[in-house]
Amino acid sequence: MIGIRGAILGRLAAAKVEILEIELIEFAAAAVIVFVAAAAQGTVGLGFNIVAVPAMSLINPLLAPVPQLILSLPQVIALVVREHTEVDRTGVLWILLGRLPGAALGVWLLSVATQGMLDMIIGLLVLAAVIVLASGVHLTRNRSIEFGAGVFAGVASYVSTIGGPPVALLYSREEGPTIRATLGLVFLMGMSVTLTVRIVAGDITRMDVVYGLSLMPAAAMGFALSSWIKERIAPSHLRLGVFVLSSLAAVALLGRAAFG
Repeated sequence: MIGIRGAILGRLAAAKVEILEIELIEFAAAAVIVFVAAAAQGTVGLGFNIVAVPAMSLINPLLAPVPQLILSLPQVIALVVREHTEVDRTGVLWILLGRLPGAALGVWLLSVATQGMLDMIIGLLVLAAVIVLASGVHLTRNRSIEFGAGVFAGVASYVSTIGGPPVALLYSREEGPTIRATLGLVFLMGMSVTLTVRIVAGDITRMDVVYGLSLMPAAAMGFALSSWIKERIAPSHLRLGVFVLSSLAAVALLGRAAFG
């Protein structure tokens, strides 16, 4: 009995030491960023990983990317549940079909090109798409366009972990609920596959889960705030949000390509 108790206390002590690898000020900064990122995700339909992952990597590498992936999953589930009636199911089908060859293309590209080169290419393509669509060009969605966006998203997601902008830009002229719900369902499918693969491969540690769960209250409060914001944001401002967040993702990729 004493031996079992000692083993449990030993494990708790070890966990405490590991948790202390993140300073209190780092955790406080991380909580604020997660709050803002979750509010953006719940309002616009994307933005959590775009905002949180680069910032967390700077604060403390232990906080990204897996803890943020764990944090993202309940948010996209809540997003889909909140606005499930507005999902563009046909569009989601063709986008997901496109992500399969896109992921395969991403695997091949990583075997023949450097990470920096691919980050540069994807960043420039996303910026070009933002500029074209922001200029007023109207993109008519059809199966070919949706499939193509899915391929682009599949490549971008596999190569850079930022696959949201291609799909968000595709839906930038839709109503807010359609953007959020459709993106949420696409993200949910993609994250489920990613988490499953990481679990099977043993790439998720116990501390990844601890860090993710410890920031869950901040994410929940940010998402709750988005429910209030989304009712008060104008469609033009929502579209601007898609462009801004997509541009931030592109700039982050270009910065990583330039500075490593």
